[in-house]
Amino acid sequence: MRNNELSDEELLEPAGKRKEKKPSFLMTVLNGDFLAKDFFLSNLPFLLFLFFLLFLLVAKGYYYKGLVKDIRDTRLELDQNTSDYIENKTRFDQETQRFKMLEYLKDKNLKEAESAIKVIKTDKIK
Repeated sequence: MRNNELSDEELLEPAGKRKEKKPSFLMTVLNGDFLAKDFFLSNLPFLLFLFFLLFLLVAKGYYYKGLVKDIRDTRLELDQNTSDYIENKTRFDQETQRFKMLEYLKDKNLKEAESAIKVIKTDKIK
């Protein structure tokens, strides 16, 4: 062939389309062509494992979020129960003070003993 003569292939192709463009990575992903490539198919088990780990990571995040909410609710309930306990203990201490008990006993015609109570202890066990 001579330098100035064109081959049959060159004659059939238009002048602007001599080089074929390689599709971009984004277009390959959007078309789904990457799923049929050898690289993807040979690494499919590893990619599934990575997706499983990603799923576990997301699930762990939701689990811990629920756990933190439960801890916060339990802490609030504990604070409420503690305040109720302190309030009830204070009320009990006020109601069982000595002078209030004496007033309560006067209504029933009972008096406080002036002498100490005597306890008799023996060494014999029956």
